[in-house]
Amino acid sequence: MDGTLLVNCALSALGGFLSYRMIKEFIPIFLQRGMHGNDQCKVSNDKVPEPLGVVTAAVYLIVMFLFIPFPFFQWTTSEIDKFPHEKFLAFLSGLISICTAILLGFGDDVLDLRWRHKLMFPTLSSLPVLMVYYVTNRSTSVIVPKYFHFLLGQQIDIGPLYYIYMGMMVVFCTNAINILAGINGLEAGQSVVIAISVAIFNIVQLIRLESQDWYHYLSLYFLLPFIATTVVLFYFNWYPARVFVGDTFCYWSGMTLAVVCILGHFSKTMALFLVPQVFNFLYSIPQLFHLVPCPRHRLPKFDPNTNTVGMSMSVFKSRELKPLGQFCLAVFQTFGLLHRREFERDGEMWTEVNNLTLINLCLKLFGSMHERSLTILLLSIQAFCSCVAFFIRFYMASLVYDVVH
Repeated sequence: MDGTLLVNCALSALGGFLSYRMIKEFIPIFLQRGMHGNDQCKVSNDKVPEPLGVVTAAVYLIVMFLFIPFPFFQWTTSEIDKFPHEKFLAFLSGLISICTAILLGFGDDVLDLRWRHKLMFPTLSSLPVLMVYYVTNRSTSVIVPKYFHFLLGQQIDIGPLYYIYMGMMVVFCTNAINILAGINGLEAGQSVVIAISVAIFNIVQLIRLESQDWYHYLSLYFLLPFIATTVVLFYFNWYPARVFVGDTFCYWSGMTLAVVCILGHFSKTMALFLVPQVFNFLYSIPQLFHLVPCPRHRLPKFDPNTNTVGMSMSVFKSRELKPLGQFCLAVFQTFGLLHRREFERDGEMWTEVNNLTLINLCLKLFGSMHERSLTILLLSIQAFCSCVAFFIRFYMASLVYDVVH
């Protein structure tokens, strides 16, 4: 296994090099083909090529295709009758799900799909890995916290609910990166921080455990090429961005993280690493579900005079606010998470609130700042949450569970 991991590291380094060369080569091609956008948080109106995430994703797939034989090489040269077909199926199913997500993400970039499609397509992409998980008779049991053993026992089999939960994890991971986005370096940066955190978790588990080593090796096989290629994309997407990553990258990164946590059997731990994304989703729910009027874009507001970004606002007629939306805004305002202003115009009451994203919340709490500083702040929050996740996973879990693997 160690030799296989070294091969994976070497191919990952090759993938990083190829990503760098390919991105530089494809930047003028994307511009010539009209695949570009404008950076709304810049004084200049230069065209930025988009979506370059598809180039990096293609390099990642090439690396993974080249790597396929290596984890199973020992069984092809000898003991062919003992070939681990279930492990091989798990590897291929994860790769198929990632391929499908990349395809659908590129379709989203080209066709600008509606939100209902963004929920449906990741569900379809998850079917290969979920189907293989099902046919290989994987466990659907969950460990019960020790405080409830007297009611439910040490484990409980939740059956089909387990597959629903994993499908929801895929949909969330795929869209979570996309929701927390809009400034240079953020999509690729948060993905790198999360992926490195998960890779460190797998390495720690390999040192601590021997009985589950395959699952953590499998997770690393998917993660290391992803980290190597995404770091290069992050370099080009860092302020001032020379490329935009596009929805292709968000689908690809989200599906990769979902696949590694499903195949690696640590979906609950993955949720700890996604705390900023979970918070951003919960904070955004009133606008995402149109309980509060939601604009097309919720990017920060750029001030060309100071070259800083500040909170972006939504302004709407107060009577358009639904009762449940009114309740949500009241809760946010109580905890200091909302800027809200009521005013009258043309004999009618209007409401102004900041757009409900973690980005705008940071700007509310810390004030307007340079876009680069805002990205650094958000990535620092992501890294801090990863540190807290490690503390919870390895030091606090024993307070809830009798045995922590």
